Amino acid sequence: MNLQQLLKNISKPMSIPNMIINKITTNSKSADKNDLFIAIKGYSFNGHDFINQAIKAGAVCIIGEEDLQELSVPYIRVPDSRLALAEIASEFYGNPAKDKKIIGITGTNGKTTTAYMIKHILEDSGHTCAMFGSVNTIINGETYPSLNTTPDALSLQKHLAISKDEFVIMEVSSHGIAQGRIHGIEFDFGLFTNLDHDHLDYHHTMEDYFLTKAKMFEALKDHGYAIINNYNEWGAKLSSILPSRNFSLITLGNKESDALKINKITPGFSEISYKGCNLPLQLTILGQHNTYNAAMAFLTASQIGVPIQQIMKSLRTFSGVPGRFELFKRSNGTTIVVDYAHTAEAFSNCLTTAKIEGAEKVFHVFGFRGDRDSSKRNKMITVSKKLADEIILTFDDLNGVPSAAMLQELNELNEGQVISDRTLAIQYAIEKAAEKDWVIITGKGNERYRLDFSLPVSSDRETVEYVLQKEGKRVLEKEHLKLRNLLK
Repeated sequence: MNLQQLLKNISKPMSIPNMIINKITTNSKSADKNDLFIAIKGYSFNGHDFINQAIKAGAVCIIGEEDLQELSVPYIRVPDSRLALAEIASEFYGNPAKDKKIIGITGTNGKTTTAYMIKHILEDSGHTCAMFGSVNTIINGETYPSLNTTPDALSLQKHLAISKDEFVIMEVSSHGIAQGRIHGIEFDFGLFTNLDHDHLDYHHTMEDYFLTKAKMFEALKDHGYAIINNYNEWGAKLSSILPSRNFSLITLGNKESDALKINKITPGFSEISYKGCNLPLQLTILGQHNTYNAAMAFLTASQIGVPIQQIMKSLRTFSGVPGRFELFKRSNGTTIVVDYAHTAEAFSNCLTTAKIEGAEKVFHVFGFRGDRDSSKRNKMITVSKKLADEIILTFDDLNGVPSAAMLQELNELNEGQVISDRTLAIQYAIEKAAEKDWVIITGKGNERYRLDFSLPVSSDRETVEYVLQKEGKRVLEKEHLKLRNLLK
């Protein structure tokens, strides 16, 4: 594409050279002949430090924020490289968002499950859906691993250009909003699930975290829909401060003005009120929190035009999400749960569900991510102490924190067992649990391990399966031994 066309929205025409650009890159290692390199100041690296490497690799134009002199190729300085990247990527790929119905979901907890529920309902109704989220990226029916909850602006625009799907369902993280990854995209639907203490290493205060999330709703299209959970205090606050614009505000809550009300929640069966009717809401997945996720999905699908009975039918057949309250059953009757929960509220949801479902004892295995928001840790411990019978503290991702320092911190908390090897911590909890006990493993969900542990596995799910398979083999060996002894 011609560089002047590519940069028409970010720079004055007379300052742009007339040249053809093959591709855009932010990684000097992938730069090639006739590329445009955009220097981004990242969390760990500053792209401006790699400009000369990009030029040596063949980049013919550079965009950045810093005041640089004497480059061998044209350099265009912009106020914000991330926003420039979003604008340029959209132009390069032909503004692909304009031809899609885009559903953005933000909030601390529930984004992934709500996204999967909406996708399931819409596909049951004959629609095609792409999905960008923390578990997977799904485009044109093909599934790819996700690197971030919300892709960087360049990847996002490329994904949108490739997608032939009618709807795009997007988990929108606070980092994705703050870093301009969704800049320039307009949403047909904006959903707010809830807000809980998280990411304050990045946002510093809950108010800043909230206001960052709220910015997504500035990108709602005219005649779009803001769907907000007013059962959460931050959702109610968002509903009250949204500017008067030409979009529909649809809320979930207990007030007369709320479009949907949850009348009761019981295991496997809840009741909602919608448009003057009381409706049964049946789910095959456990957890009170999933009733709220289902209600958000219900409201979204109903505004799209999916018939109510079809929505109810689809929710009854929704089988869940990998790593989100994923259930396993041990041969002795123990129930094991793998979940992504990493906030106090999410802990409460998981542990309370176990109690409601009749757990006699609850073993809770979790850790803390290094170099992340440490201010939420006491709340997490408090909730776990209140609802779990035994806590097993272990390692999560260290993110550069020395293992000795993390181990010392876990020991100083002086709460329950400390088993730093995550796989052995999970094995310990499972082997100690009895028939009606539950083992709740939180923090990583479906994510792969970044550390090397004792057992030959690479995720919490694989650890559970390995331990159960190993137990099964031991039981079989014992039975064979009994049989041999009888035959003697």
